[in-house]
Amino acid sequence: MKHLQQELVEIYAYQSAKEGKPFCGDSYYFTATEEYFLCVLADGLGSGRYAYEASSAVVEVVKENETDDVETLMKRCNEVLAQKRGAAVAVLKVNFITREFEYSCVGNIRFYLYTPNGKTIYPLPIRGFLSGRPQNIRTQRFFYEPNSKFLFHTDGLTVNNTKTLIKSCQSVEIIANEIKNKQFSKDDDSTFIIGSLH
Repeated sequence: MKHLQQELVEIYAYQSAKEGKPFCGDSYYFTATEEYFLCVLADGLGSGRYAYEASSAVVEVVKENETDDVETLMKRCNEVLAQKRGAAVAVLKVNFITREFEYSCVGNIRFYLYTPNGKTIYPLPIRGFLSGRPQNIRTQRFFYEPNSKFLFHTDGLTVNNTKTLIKSCQSVEIIANEIKNKQFSKDDDSTFIIGSLH
């Protein structure tokens, strides 16, 4: 499991390839500075090598342009997927100074954020996938409270009782291990990223 901890954010991420496949078709990347946290999650269509190549291309273009805003990053992701299989893509960028985050998603990646006062933020994705063709991009902005928790996951993972699990008083490390040990499937490529914003 991959772990990142800084003063304003703590992240755990885990992924697994579909059983019998040498490549995982999901790719992700996250980074944090004093000013922002950026995360991208991509689910290449299907599974295997070509799904991996598509999702990896998304991650690389975000790494190379991480100071861009979310809408620009999504457009870059779409462009890089021309002549590739295509991918569901979600990009999250958190501004620690304004306590605001931008989110955009095309495809069946799930994102939930839970605030300490019980509010749930679940931005709706645009259906479809990025493939280089003209694509509507919708970027949504939300404010968050300190100690909010969030969960990203690809469609290979079905998390039971998401709200109860994340709203619990347990640390994100304990929740991450519970998802990994009890709710993970080998029937598809699966990735989850869970974090807390302090």
